[in-house]
Amino acid sequence: MQGKVAIVTGGAQGIGQLITQRLLEKGCSVAIWEQNQEALTSITTAFEKLGHVLAVSCDVSQPQSIEKAFQKTVDAFGRIDILINNAAIFDSKPLQDWSYEDWNHGLMVNLSGPFWCSKVCAPYLQASQGIIINLCSTRAFQSEAGSFAYSASKGGIFALTHSLAISLGPDIRVNCISPGWIDVTAYQHEKKAEKLSKADHEQHPAGRVGNPDDIANMILFLSDPANSFITGQNFTVDGGMSRKMIYV
Repeated sequence: MQGKVAIVTGGAQGIGQLITQRLLEKGCSVAIWEQNQEALTSITTAFEKLGHVLAVSCDVSQPQSIEKAFQKTVDAFGRIDILINNAAIFDSKPLQDWSYEDWNHGLMVNLSGPFWCSKVCAPYLQASQGIIINLCSTRAFQSEAGSFAYSASKGGIFALTHSLAISLGPDIRVNCISPGWIDVTAYQHEKKAEKLSKADHEQHPAGRVGNPDDIANMILFLSDPANSFITGQNFTVDGGMSRKMIYV
């Protein structure tokens, strides 16, 4: 990973924060594209000792913001090897409480954002024989009530991943990861960690709730050139929950 340049959208909080940290520890330079300015400043300062990290203010729901972030990244590093489309928002409420704006905003951030990030970065990724990793979700394949835009957008990410893989291969490999229950509360800006119960952990066939390192480890696996035969795939990392039949 030494000398490579990675972009992590939403890389200052939650799963993205651990992805950023692990990539820096492996020798990558990392551009964090993040909308929350306080989180961006805090994490960039904290991670400077790990390597070359670039703070880039970016709203992935806006193409112009993405294009500015891309230009700032290229000006700083001159290359792009890895794009991690991680930034996303989640909203859940009864159907009749959804507005058209709510629906569109969810799709713009979670689906249109990754598409546009991939589009603007593709020429540099082609030049470096790079990779794109999209963060999908088990909610692309199963749902909790009320999570309409999130589930629909993550289903779109699953399809977008294989579409990009076929369209951009062999120069760029594209895969996605579908996390299950990942406890990110300790990595959210200005939020306290939740206390998980014994039952929370024991309901998982793996025996525990997931943590962001579980996803970061899969990112590192897919980023390894030794795994260059893998593209167009989705990897579910959920402690086995999506394979569990539950009867009440």
